[in-house]
Amino acid sequence: MQHKDATARAPASIGNVAAGFDCLGLAFGAAWDEVTAHYCAGQPTAQLGAVSGLVDTLPSDVMRNTALRAAQAVLTRGKANFGVGLDVVKGIPMSAGMGGSAASAVAATLAVNALLPKPLGMDDLFLCAMDGEAASADPPPPDNVAGALYGDLVLIGNGTPPTLTPIPLPKGLTCVLFHPDLKINTEDARNILSPSIALPKVITQMRHMGGFIAGCYANDLDLIAQNLRDVLIEPQRAALVPPFCEVKTAALGAGALGCSLSGSGPSMFAWVENQHCDAVIAVMSAAFAAANCAVDVYRSPLGPCRAEVAAP
Repeated sequence: MQHKDATARAPASIGNVAAGFDCLGLAFGAAWDEVTAHYCAGQPTAQLGAVSGLVDTLPSDVMRNTALRAAQAVLTRGKANFGVGLDVVKGIPMSAGMGGSAASAVAATLAVNALLPKPLGMDDLFLCAMDGEAASADPPPPDNVAGALYGDLVLIGNGTPPTLTPIPLPKGLTCVLFHPDLKINTEDARNILSPSIALPKVITQMRHMGGFIAGCYANDLDLIAQNLRDVLIEPQRAALVPPFCEVKTAALGAGALGCSLSGSGPSMFAWVENQHCDAVIAVMSAAFAAANCAVDVYRSPLGPCRAEVAAP
């Protein structure tokens, strides 16, 4: 039976997770985007319908809208003989370093896929969502898409589509995220990065990424705390968030295992043992306030979280 409507939602996500630039993506369940796809007889094209939530307008041009572009990719790859209209509810701030563009792409991908007589598999869905994400940054970084679509913590390998490996999340931790009242465009944040980095720093970061992943597998919080670090990208982007150093120092001093930029920023995240969560939030809030920087605070336990389709 052909469904006429399908709704899917996708979580925010944290790209890089400090230790793995463009290699690690983490689903973050404190904020979600939702997309409803409506069956439209006729040409297999995607059109924008109602927009609500944190914004009330989005680009209607397919190539400039991550949800529309992902939906179009599903229609094309799925050889659909119908079109779709998309209603988008934005629950994730834009240009926040919270994977909002990826969430819209992933939610649209799943919603339109649910209308296909023969739904696509996960590899194809990932490629369609990545095509959507290209409307935000081209070439699109895969970490936010992988985190939102596959859920939890994901290691992105090589290949087309890339090998995606789930990494077990340690127990007893909460992820807190602060979104300051600043705007950073992902493409601009990538353009400021140096094309070359000294070999000793690369070696140090390789050790951090390996140690962090090993700590997650072993549920070893000390090992995670030693390696939830970024010596490659964070130093180049920290100035984009003026109180970055003060906020990070405060978080670590209050017991956070690690604190860094979420994706390209301006949001900052920290992994915190549950018993220290309130204290870490308090000192990070105070550090932002001391810099006269307004913030929105999000928190979510580290645990099962991934994009999903609502029951038809």
